[in-house]
Amino acid sequence: MGAFSPTQKSPKFEKVESLFHEITREVGKIFVGQDELVLGTLTALFAGGHVLIESVPGLGKTLFVRTLGRVLGCDFGRIQFTADLMPSDITGAPVFDMQNSEFRFRAGPVFTQLLLADEINRSPAKTHAALLEIMQEYSVTIDGTSHAVPQPFLVMATQNPLESEGTYNLPEAQLDRFMLKLKVDYPSEEQEAEVLKLHSRQVDLSQRLQDEVRTVTNPDGVRSLIQLCASVNVEDSLVAYINRVVRATR
Repeated sequence: MGAFSPTQKSPKFEKVESLFHEITREVGKIFVGQDELVLGTLTALFAGGHVLIESVPGLGKTLFVRTLGRVLGCDFGRIQFTADLMPSDITGAPVFDMQNSEFRFRAGPVFTQLLLADEINRSPAKTHAALLEIMQEYSVTIDGTSHAVPQPFLVMATQNPLESEGTYNLPEAQLDRFMLKLKVDYPSEEQEAEVLKLHSRQVDLSQRLQDEVRTVTNPDGVRSLIQLCASVNVEDSLVAYINRVVRATR
């Protein structure tokens, strides 16, 4: 760090900045608007955290995760939370193999790299608890055996506004697992008109993902970025300021 003045950038971090802009540019080819959502999600990913999004349905969150997975070269998955969703529906469960007369672990949909937990507050607390260990420890424990989830691992959970019918308050322990909470509103009038034009032309978004969006990195590259971000030196004065803000707003 001493080789650079406060106004200079390390070549490594210049590369990070360049890649960050490249990712947002590629995502923007498919996902219209919602710049705060894109910025917040990438920030959480590179900082090794998770993000909670409060929004109404129909704002393209699934499309965003698909596009981000394409750009980053990472696997993506989606879990639709409902009132009858069981923890084993998320984590997976042992399944008896009749051919070998033994139980084998069948991995659930949580075993992916970019996970969209859609409408998470439509499920009761026992189902939320299934995500706690995974978001903190990056592993699932079934019958005393730990199964690691792929890295990098980002949970992007969405919740409906609490005044919506059939929703539950997320427990404090669950909220503590998220680095950021973003409130996503409807796009601007111009952006919504652009979406309508695409819809009226019956554009095949899956085909556009393949034809127009480039994969600019891979899981190893994302892991390297996460490690690089973790190596940033934080001055004691900044730590003290953050601590004062947290204590004043607690």
